[in-house]
Amino acid sequence: MPSPLRYHAQDGVGWITLSRPEVLNALDTELAAALADQVQQAADDAEVHLVIVRGEGRAFCSGMDRAALAAGTIGEAFYRHWIRALNTLEDMPKIALAVLHGYAIGGGLQLALACDLRLAAADAIIGLGATRHGLIPDGGVLRLARVIGLGRAKELALLNDEIAPAEARAIGLVNWVCARGDVDRAVADLIVKVGGASPTAIAHTKRLLHESFHHDPRALIEELVRSQNACMASWEIAEANRAWQEKREARYFGRRPP
Repeated sequence: MPSPLRYHAQDGVGWITLSRPEVLNALDTELAAALADQVQQAADDAEVHLVIVRGEGRAFCSGMDRAALAAGTIGEAFYRHWIRALNTLEDMPKIALAVLHGYAIGGGLQLALACDLRLAAADAIIGLGATRHGLIPDGGVLRLARVIGLGRAKELALLNDEIAPAEARAIGLVNWVCARGDVDRAVADLIVKVGGASPTAIAHTKRLLHESFHHDPRALIEELVRSQNACMASWEIAEANRAWQEKREARYFGRRPP
């Protein structure tokens, strides 16, 4: 049986591709388990600084596999794998990017919300829909309001509206929208952009941004100073200084610390 997911890492980028195109990459327990394992592999790979999640075929992800749900093969094991995959994407000390095209609904949007950044093709269809099927949008309900605000989050999660990429961009649900034919070029541009940022600084910045939702900002000052000291002691700061002196862009990808 073919794997429901493909993974490969190259030049500092870990590529995770949902691979059930015959069902628009619908989610079942096998796919959720494979996703959790591969996300963890990418998170643990010190050579990977950017993780890109995408879907094979005509869609990013059409959400829960309704045939599996109706057959009773979706249960707690699915949700445990699913939650582990999304939490690891959110917590990993590196950038995660979701590339949306076609259907990006239900669990597809939940998966995208666990990533740091979202690029949508102009043909993407974006929405949740879980409550229509008697379920909580478990991977999104705890994240959505932080991204787009409580009012719009309630609208999407409770009323199950689908929105166009341009509207999703306007409310901050996705970061960029491009024509379907321009997706590969847009992803390549983002890879270059991420390559210009220090991995150590990215890790601390991402963590502190998340913690800012849970603490008074002033309570994090000492942690902020410790994190800044870690950045100042990293090999990346030396590379940034050399780049400035040599009037070039700093290079972090494809370089090993001296």
